[in-house]
Amino acid sequence: MKYPKLVPESVCRSPCRVILQAEGISEDGERRTAFSADLKCLFQSSSRRILKSGQEEITISAEAYFSHDFCPELPEIPDGEIQIFGMKRHIIRGQKARNPDGTVNYIRLDVI
Repeated sequence: MKYPKLVPESVCRSPCRVILQAEGISEDGERRTAFSADLKCLFQSSSRRILKSGQEEITISAEAYFSHDFCPELPEIPDGEIQIFGMKRHIIRGQKARNPDGTVNYIRLDVI
C-alpha cells in the first residue's frame, strides 16, 4: 500500500545544513559527527514571551520538516544542530514519523 506524503518534496524549499552528533566522544575528546549534509526543509518558527521575576524573556523555537528519511542508517535522531538562514540552532528533539508499515513518511526536528 502506498501512503500519502504528509510533507511533500514541493514544500521543502529552505536550504539548510544538518549536522547530527553520534553517541560518545572521539579519541580527541570531541563529539563525533554521525551525519552531515546540505538539505532542503520546510521551516516554521515561533516565539513566545515569558515573564520571570519581573524580567521579560523571549523564547524562540522552530520546527524543520523533511520530506524523506535523510539518514536511514540511524534508527533515531541524535543530538545535533541545523544551520539555516545564517543561524545555528540546536536540535532538542528529532522524530521519524512512520507509516503503519514501518517506512518513514517524514522527519521533524524541533530546534531552539
